[in-house]
Amino acid sequence: GDLRSVLITSVLNLERLELDLFRGRHHWVPATQRLFGGQIVGQALVAAARAVSRDEQVHSLHCYFVRAGDPKVPVLYEVERTRTGKSFSVRSVKAIQHGKPIFTCQASFQLSQGSPVQHQFTMPAVPPPEELLTQEELIKKFLQNPNLAERYRKHLNKIQAEDVPIDIKPVNPPDIFCSEPQEPKQLFWVRARGYIGETDMKVHCCVAAYISDYAFLGTALLPHRQYHIKFMVSLDHSMWFHAPFRADHWMLYECESPWAGGCRGLVQGRLWRRDGVLAVTCAQEGVIRVEQTPTQSKL
Repeated sequence: GDLRSVLITSVLNLERLELDLFRGRHHWVPATQRLFGGQIVGQALVAAARAVSRDEQVHSLHCYFVRAGDPKVPVLYEVERTRTGKSFSVRSVKAIQHGKPIFTCQASFQLSQGSPVQHQFTMPAVPPPEELLTQEELIKKFLQNPNLAERYRKHLNKIQAEDVPIDIKPVNPPDIFCSEPQEPKQLFWVRARGYIGETDMKVHCCVAAYISDYAFLGTALLPHRQYHIKFMVSLDHSMWFHAPFRADHWMLYECESPWAGGCRGLVQGRLWRRDGVLAVTCAQEGVIRVEQTPTQSKL
């Protein structure tokens, strides 16, 4: 539709307090009552992008989450202009709450340069988004099952009530009635809700940074679905931007977890344009703690 994306009008619309100091507000807060990591990454990239020239585009960012974010107060973003070179510029961002850093980030920007050295992986063959159900439609379908245990019904109702500003269509949604281990891979069609349009590519990169953290770390749990999660939180997050894209158009998010151990899990992701162009690559490690005793069936 023509409704402006809330990610542009609110979430990523930072208030400038000083030349390189910004304040961000919250939109959606997960049930954990910790700030959504994707929001912090996206807002930090907005702050960094405001400290470079219009012609420079972000090609990579590397972040660490160092403290849990407090959803009751705004976040301050302090930018340091680490280096401005002829081709590349680096900006460091510190996110602050209660006088302490909760997150640090370095983003690198590049002036456009051509090169004959080009290659990419091949996009997975999947059904188009028009043939798939949204996350909301899948939840409604699950809730219609009269045998669904009450605690899972409450959990699904809570997810359904969340105002997440992202459209999601899982390609192979996991069966919530089965706790059998699954391969640590997920495929989603994702896009920002609402209209963003043709604008500075940095805007679409900031929106993609927000989207990239949603359900990402959960990929590492698919082989371990018999366990109840006690605690799960992101430790770091990295992104590399390869080609122009529209964050309000459907993109395929290919997620996989090559390793988990030591109460940590590693996930990697690729965002593909519909025409098969690899637009973004992501990686993240997080803390995953579970109950040692496997849970019972959901039925």
